Amino acid sequence: RQFDFWIGRWEVFTPDGKKAGENTIEAIDGGCALIERWQGGGGFTGTSLNSWDAQARQWRQHWIDNQGGLLRLAGGLEGRSMVLASAEPDPKRPGSTLRQRIRWTLQADGTVRQHWETSPDNGATWATAFDGRYVKVR
Repeated sequence: RQFDFWIGRWEVFTPDGKKAGENTIEAIDGGCALIERWQGGGGFTGTSLNSWDAQARQWRQHWIDNQGGLLRLAGGLEGRSMVLASAEPDPKRPGSTLRQRIRWTLQADGTVRQHWETSPDNGATWATAFDGRYVKVR
């Protein structure tokens, strides 16, 4: 139940307050998995399946979207944040590895911050790919 804080219907905003999209996260399979349904601007949509891997004792996310994007992450709870990461071949730089790290953190006001970072140099430097503030739809 470590990822339950992400369950709900959300409006997602960028740091400058612009709406980035809407996201619905639902618990499935007795709470051992979450399904995410993202609707962003310009018709961009995506779905992820987030599940607890009891054998590996970690969470896994498998993301797909309507632009052919695929992301496979794994990790777990670090303090108050769910942190999932990957290191896979970089499709834009053959022969190189792209590291990705996404951190979801429950804020004191009930919002959730999702901070997605990428590193093309094995973690020496990181750049923000997305920074979103999730606000529950009431």
